[in-house]
Amino acid sequence: MKKLALLLVLIFVWGCGNGSGGTTDPSHSPQESEAPVVKEKEAKPLPDGRDAHVVVIGSEIEGMYLARAAKDEGLTVLVLDPREKAGGQVIQGEMLYLDEPTDDAQKTTTQGRVKNLFDRFKKGEIRKIEQFTTYFNDEVMKNIPLESGISIVDVVKEEDEQTKKTKITSLTYKTASGEEKKVTADYFVENTDFTALTHLLSDKRLAGVETIFDAPENDYMAASIMMKFKGVDWSKFKDEVMKLDKEARFEKYGGESFVTDTFVWGFGNVGKEYDPINDDFFLRGLNILNQLNGEVLINALLIYDVVPTDDERIKEVVEQGREEIDLVADHLRDMLPGWENVEVNGYPEYLYIRDFDRYETDYVLQATDIMGGEMFWDNVSIASYPLDNQGIKSHPWGIGLGNPDKYGMPLRSFILKDHANVIVAGKNVGASAAAYGSARIQANTSLAGEVIGIILAQIDGKKQLVELNEEDMKEMHEYLKKEYKIKVSKVKAKNKIADYTDKERETLNSGKQVTRK
Repeated sequence: MKKLALLLVLIFVWGCGNGSGGTTDPSHSPQESEAPVVKEKEAKPLPDGRDAHVVVIGSEIEGMYLARAAKDEGLTVLVLDPREKAGGQVIQGEMLYLDEPTDDAQKTTTQGRVKNLFDRFKKGEIRKIEQFTTYFNDEVMKNIPLESGISIVDVVKEEDEQTKKTKITSLTYKTASGEEKKVTADYFVENTDFTALTHLLSDKRLAGVETIFDAPENDYMAASIMMKFKGVDWSKFKDEVMKLDKEARFEKYGGESFVTDTFVWGFGNVGKEYDPINDDFFLRGLNILNQLNGEVLINALLIYDVVPTDDERIKEVVEQGREEIDLVADHLRDMLPGWENVEVNGYPEYLYIRDFDRYETDYVLQATDIMGGEMFWDNVSIASYPLDNQGIKSHPWGIGLGNPDKYGMPLRSFILKDHANVIVAGKNVGASAAAYGSARIQANTSLAGEVIGIILAQIDGKKQLVELNEEDMKEMHEYLKKEYKIKVSKVKAKNKIADYTDKERETLNSGKQVTRK
């Protein structure tokens, strides 16, 4: 039984993508209707003494959906980015392999603005970095002031009289040119991949994957450097691979290896037969995006022991990654049909950071919430995706803990604990190490960001975010459904752990596999 469980784990991780564990071809998922066109509303007046309604720290796309929604609803938004260039994982890291979360019926759970992106992605309109950059600049960032290369100097806090929670009253930062500025706002959003803001506010770090893999100290899932190639004959590649019967294909390339018109997943044997020249690199199964015209993008080259706060380390592994990519190209020429003439098609300037420190939120999602299809009164997203925890150096293949139907993500998982006006976005979501394997997926938290941005505009100072109750959220949910066709309430999901014992639920939440005889 243990051998069977191990085999299932290896099959699962061989098919990993943006997290990854999805084995559904998003190009064939249903529900491709366009999201409603949103028109920017009249600007709301700022409270006395405020510079903005919302200040977003960092420009990762998940938090930028919050900024975009708040701006379109009439709020004044300012983005302060500690990175020198905007766009984070998607634009600078070129993580363009979008994993679409789907439920057990293979229906997409994407909604709102991020659904529009996925629809265009699947149609082939947005697949290359130039197209993503245009989308980010013209449709997400448009008319939102952004200042890059800043560093936070000081955060002034006080106790909020109504909520008795800590409230940021002002933030002082240094510009790229060295000038100090102070900004005041109603809300501040952590939207970096290295907790530029929240590490200054909380010491309640959530335990990470070191608990799952029994590592001796704090550790993080592997980062990745995206690989870009050109000269691939996709038709030949697909035809030659898929003409093999399932048994022969899996034996040659690895379990669950498939090629569609748009995507590839699996091919774990191709990764296993590559010997990296750098000890901290590992080629796992291939997740490949057909970018059309012979160009492809691969998410497969893992890098261990990367901390996004260490600029020198980032620079070092980006350089090492370029060396590895050149050698991977040689490897793929030998291993894959249709790849005989493949060439490197450039290198990203940054990494895809999956995992870093997260800090406790008002509610911390658990693996049992996800596998149980839990829905919350304060839902801000309907999510899905396997509980997929990528590996660390001592456990390179990672672990899959289950595949949920769908589940809710509560507003409370995006509010920093003990704070009245600090929101966390994207990969900063409040989730346990086990739950994070699914919760971290971009589409899940992008919808949450958009919904929270809309809610901020709707309350508009009449009530604080942390004061919203069940009746308030019912009104918000109705507004979202009517104005945006976003449905995050009255959604039913399968409970896949209904018969779990308390001990089995504890095992799942600890990040260990539940095995039954």
